[in-house]
Amino acid sequence: MQQNAAPTRLERLEHFLLRLIQQPGADQGHTRDIRLLLWFLEQLSRLFRAIVQTRLFLYDVGILPRFHLGCQIISVGNVTVGGTGKTPVVEIFARELRDAGRKVAILSRGYRKKEKPLIQRLFLGQQFSPPRVVSDGERLLLDSEMSGDEPYMLARNLPGVVVLVDKDRVKSARYAIKHFGCDMLILDDGFQYQRMKHRHEVVLVDNTNPFGNGHMLPRGILREPARNIRRANFIFITKSDGNSEALRRQIRELNPRAEITECCHRSRFFKEVETGKRMELEEIKGRQVLVMSGIAAPGGFERSIRNMGAKVLVCRRFVDHHRYRRGEILDVIDQAANLGAEMILTTEKDAVRLPRIENAKVPIYYMRMDIQILKGHDNFRDCVDRICFNESSKK
Repeated sequence: MQQNAAPTRLERLEHFLLRLIQQPGADQGHTRDIRLLLWFLEQLSRLFRAIVQTRLFLYDVGILPRFHLGCQIISVGNVTVGGTGKTPVVEIFARELRDAGRKVAILSRGYRKKEKPLIQRLFLGQQFSPPRVVSDGERLLLDSEMSGDEPYMLARNLPGVVVLVDKDRVKSARYAIKHFGCDMLILDDGFQYQRMKHRHEVVLVDNTNPFGNGHMLPRGILREPARNIRRANFIFITKSDGNSEALRRQIRELNPRAEITECCHRSRFFKEVETGKRMELEEIKGRQVLVMSGIAAPGGFERSIRNMGAKVLVCRRFVDHHRYRRGEILDVIDQAANLGAEMILTTEKDAVRLPRIENAKVPIYYMRMDIQILKGHDNFRDCVDRICFNESSKK
C-alpha cells in the first residue's frame, strides 16, 4: 500500500514534469497538449545544449578562465540530474583521504539550502560574504536547512573534515586553504563546475538509468551531452548488480581511456533518529513497519525494506528534498500507531530534514548506507590510493 503525501502546488508541478521528462523520447500516446509541451521542452533542450557546449568551448580555449589553486582538487559528479549515489562516494573519498593524513575540505553548492534575505544578498553582494562553514572539522556549525541536506550529512558523518557551502566554489576553495590549511579539496557535484581546474574528474553513472531518454534538460535528465563523459578520468557505475557489460561497452565508446569501477549501495544498519540507538538489519524481519521517504526514486528503498523481511503496512511518499513540517510527521506517527506499526523507517537524507519529535509514540529509524566495490578494485582504499596518490605522484 502506497500513499503520496499531499504536496503543494509547486511540488505537484515539479513531480509532473519529472515524470514527463523521464519517459522515453517518443511522444506517442500523449494528448495534443502534452505533445505540444514535449515539443516545447525539446526546443528548450536544444537551446540548453548549445549554451552548455558553447560555455565548455570558451573554457577550453581560455576565453573564460579556470583558476589553479595550488592544491589537489578531486571532482565527484555526474552528467544527469537525480540520485546516482554521489554522497556516499564523496564520503568515502573524504574519509580515506583524512585517514591517510590529508587535511580535507568538501566544497558543496548546498542544493536547496535556505538563502540569505534578499536585501542582504543585494547590498552585501555574494562575492563579499564568506562561504557557510557547515563543519570546521571539529564542530557541526549549521543545520540541514542552512547548509542543504547532503553537506549536513557529510559534515555529521565526517569528523575531521571541513565542509563549506557556497555557489562560488573558487571562493570556498581559497577559504579552505587560507583558514583551515586544507591540502586536498573534494568538489561535490563538480563535473559541470569549470571555473576551477580539477586534477581528477570522477563521474558516476547510474546503472539503472544511465542517461535517461537521451535528451538534455528540460526534456530529459542530462545536464550535458552524454559524450562529454570523455572528460572523466575515472567512472563509477553505481547501483550495479555486477553484470553491467552492456553499459561498460557504451561508456567505452564514449570514453576509451577512463578507468571503470562498478559499485553498489549496501545497507549497514538502522539508527533511531532521536536517540542514535543502533538496530541491526536483521532485527526488522517479520516486524510491521511504515516506510516514509522524500527522495527522487523511493522505489528502491521501499524494495530493500521488503527484501529484509519487514511487513510494510504503508509507504508514505513525499517529493524529493521535501522539508518536513512538525504537523506532517505527527500525522505519520499517528497513522503508524493506528495501523499497529512497530517503527517508522526512512532514509538518512530524510532524517536530516525531520523536526525534533520527543517521546514519539512510534520510533523513527533511518537506514545507514555505504558503497561496496564489485569490479575494478579490491576495495575503496585501493581505489582512492590509485586516484589520489599513485596517479598524482606521476605528474
